[in-house]
Amino acid sequence: MYSSAARYIHIRGLVQGVGFRPFIYHLALNNQLFGWVLNGNDGVRVHVEGKTDHLELFISSIEKLAPPASSIREIIVREAPIGNFKEFTIRQSEDLTSEITEISPDIAVCEDCLSDMKTQEHRRDYPFINCTNCGPRFTIIRDLPYDRDKTTMSAFAMCPKCQGEYSDIMDRRFHAQPVACRNCGPLYELAFEDKKFHDIADILRMTCSLIEGGKIVAIKGMGGFHLACDATNEIAVRELRTRKYREGKPFAVMFGSLEAARQFLEINREDEQSLVAWRRPIVILPNKTTGKTLAYSVSNGFNTTGAMLPLMPFHHLLFDALNIPAIVLTSGNLSDEPIIIDNHGAQTRLKQAADAFLTYNREIFNRTDDSVVMVIAGEERLIRRSRGYAPAPFNLPFNADSIFAAGAELVNCFGVGRGNQAILSQHIGDLKNIETLDFYAESFTRYRQMFRVNPTHIVCDLHPDYLSTAFAEEYAQNNGGLPILKVQHHHAHIAACMAENGLDEPVIGVSLDGVGLGTDGNIWGFEVMKADFSGFERLTHLEYIEQPGGDISTHEPWRMALSYICRYLGHDTDISLLKFYNDAGPETINLVKKAIKFGINAPLTSSAGRLFDAVSAMTGVCIHSDFHAEAPMRLENVINKSAEGTYDIRVGEVIDPGEMIREIFSDIKNELPIPDISAKFHRAIISAIVRSARFGQDKTGIDKVVISGGVFQNRFILSCSIEELRRTGFKVYTQASFPSNDGGIALGQIAIAARRRREGTF
Repeated sequence: MYSSAARYIHIRGLVQGVGFRPFIYHLALNNQLFGWVLNGNDGVRVHVEGKTDHLELFISSIEKLAPPASSIREIIVREAPIGNFKEFTIRQSEDLTSEITEISPDIAVCEDCLSDMKTQEHRRDYPFINCTNCGPRFTIIRDLPYDRDKTTMSAFAMCPKCQGEYSDIMDRRFHAQPVACRNCGPLYELAFEDKKFHDIADILRMTCSLIEGGKIVAIKGMGGFHLACDATNEIAVRELRTRKYREGKPFAVMFGSLEAARQFLEINREDEQSLVAWRRPIVILPNKTTGKTLAYSVSNGFNTTGAMLPLMPFHHLLFDALNIPAIVLTSGNLSDEPIIIDNHGAQTRLKQAADAFLTYNREIFNRTDDSVVMVIAGEERLIRRSRGYAPAPFNLPFNADSIFAAGAELVNCFGVGRGNQAILSQHIGDLKNIETLDFYAESFTRYRQMFRVNPTHIVCDLHPDYLSTAFAEEYAQNNGGLPILKVQHHHAHIAACMAENGLDEPVIGVSLDGVGLGTDGNIWGFEVMKADFSGFERLTHLEYIEQPGGDISTHEPWRMALSYICRYLGHDTDISLLKFYNDAGPETINLVKKAIKFGINAPLTSSAGRLFDAVSAMTGVCIHSDFHAEAPMRLENVINKSAEGTYDIRVGEVIDPGEMIREIFSDIKNELPIPDISAKFHRAIISAIVRSARFGQDKTGIDKVVISGGVFQNRFILSCSIEELRRTGFKVYTQASFPSNDGGIALGQIAIAARRRREGTF
């Protein structure tokens, strides 16, 4: 057969580590075409030749039939000279340019591999089975292009059988970089007391015995260690809380199957799609009100549970052997430290938390926590973006090359710009300790290397006390005094939502959040602004109030309750009927009253988060907070959605909650049920959001509303706000692919910095 035409094709996007070259090979064979395909660090390159109609069908099929985990950003096609190739081949990878391709996130084990695990003799019950369509990716990658010698699988030489599969173009494991079997690949080891188990049957038997017997097992996962116990055993779960120093925050649970999860949780069609997706996130789901229940201490009083399904081959083997439907599977760390990834570190740091250690001998290079999502208003929305999602980039409509965005302080993710892409890191965590800061610095170094980024412009939060800001300032200074831009926190929130939705025009931004330094030196957090990427104008905001004790009030929400009562009901108001009065004690309350009155260590705040704290403490729902945003979460948790009524919150040049606070206090005195008070409060906030957006529209004429900030992780607030804003005639834009909490801040920082640089003001 003689070729009549030839094409050179460059495919850019997430096209490495997802079976793309074998896909191209088979597509070429099916269309009777010749030539070659190779991985470059800038994507997949193809030379293909044959009949013109076959070429056209081949090109049109690339995007239609691409592997499920791939994501094509661009296909460039141009004519090429005919090379008279006699076959189609896969060539060795080349490092062609300074450009880079995208790195695949880790992919849950596929059904074909689960089937092979039961039928292939050399992989029967082998817990590291994978193929071109599944398995570890980002967590094992050291550098690009994605080849075995640049991953932590380089320590394992393939046996002849695996090498044959790896080299066989017709095999599903052709060029699957982590390919292995029990004869040549990684292996598990279970250490319990003074015994060690290496046979997989013994490991499974013993692990099941330990978990079913109420013990806690540290299990090495895809991106780090987990701590596991029986999710139906209250004593075991409480013991895990004690050992992990995690008093209140809910635990994630892994169910053996979707059917098992349905016995405990309400799962709709959209929830199911997230649960079974190849990314395998934790999905926040409502608990069933009747039927089977998990141990109380799993969710600690919340009416939702973070659920996930098995993602690694070992998880499937484990649940095949377990006699329980679900296990707690929480991050293997202590308190606020990063998830542990190395065997020695786990056995050292977790020795007081775990009774046994299940490890394997393949290195995790890039640590990743589990991602967390919620389905709100019919759409999957990320709460924590990590395993399965990072480091997939986001395409911007403008150049962001060489920008480093330091992110925020809490739930930190940083970002780097590469061409027209923003590449956000996996979840780093709260930058409160040296361990997390070290993880931040290590990950930043690796991102610069992997994505070939040499930052020339630095952008960070306006707050001078954030460790991310200090890191950015130090990096800029140590690299020749690079220009650094400090961006107001809530402007970055709005810009992130704008970027995600492809908006590049003035909008009304409504940001409800916990804390962010304002341009006036006060703490902001309920802001309505006219904003674009170039800047913002504050239109209205929640009225300032004293935050007694500063940051300590986030752990002691009763302080904010006292502040609101003093402001709007008077310092001499009798509060002895409130639960927090006796809890805090009259003496302490009088001291805090004085601090409020005289402004001693009581910075002014307009934070929506602190208002939620105040109402949560006034009602006695949460007086002391054990974890970030517990008080607002518990207030949402008790809503009686069928309760009618709302409170009066006034919107103008400022948003005045005074009458609302007085009405809440009256309802508490009159013993209105707390779930009804919660409902009326939430409806008042929704009303304030809508009316403040309308106030902004009256001032600007803009009908596009962008909403962002941590408060919009509240299902009731977000879903009702979307509905009411649309009913009022607004075009409403929200976040889904990136968190509306501070984990998405870096995207907004990059977008603002890119625009300011283009305008010459940065």
